[in-house]
Amino acid sequence: MLRKLKYIVMSPDQNAGQNRNIKIYNKSSERVEQFRYFGTTLKNKNSIQEEITSRMKSGNACYPSVQNPLSFSTLTKNIKIKMYRTITLPVVLYGCETWSFTMGEEHGLRMFKNRVRRKIFGSR
Repeated sequence: MLRKLKYIVMSPDQNAGQNRNIKIYNKSSERVEQFRYFGTTLKNKNSIQEEITSRMKSGNACYPSVQNPLSFSTLTKNIKIKMYRTITLPVVLYGCETWSFTMGEEHGLRMFKNRVRRKIFGSR
């Protein structure tokens, strides 16, 4: 049985769907501006800038856990890249299936990737 039903209208028009009253099993629904879904914050304006920023902060937070092994000069470049791809990158890209990028947001993710690679390999 449904306890609480929430819905979100994702549209650039803030008045879209405003006069709609959704009922399921005679239970009213609540329209919300944003909600968390599988760890991702969805917003009615379909803006993901805050979500991407939050994900990059999480990626930066997990970096110290792998910083020591990545500083070993005995590890090959390929192993270091695999560690980045299996540890840091999934933290940043979790939930990205729900994102729709703008060029600026894609640029920000590219800058994050380059910054992490500079940390791993040194600035070259």
